[in-house]
Amino acid sequence: MGEEYDSQIDLIAGKITEDGTPLDEQDEGKLKRYHDFAKARFNANDDLATRMVNEAFLYLKLKSTGEFDPLQHGDAFGAGFS
Repeated sequence: MGEEYDSQIDLIAGKITEDGTPLDEQDEGKLKRYHDFAKARFNANDDLATRMVNEAFLYLKLKSTGEFDPLQHGDAFGAGFS
């Protein structure tokens, strides 16, 4: 996946942050908003859109630890970020 994929994850993460969505959000209706965004914006199929949204939430959770930027070092722990 690469730099383009990482920027797509970052864009989804930005929308999550702008909306003030909790990082542990479980409401499928609220999560569908990001899923639909990924499908429309990046022409992603259902599986890819789901993975992108999940990775965006994971990215934000890891980033909130303040230790490092997971998009820069994600390959060190196999999160799928490259």
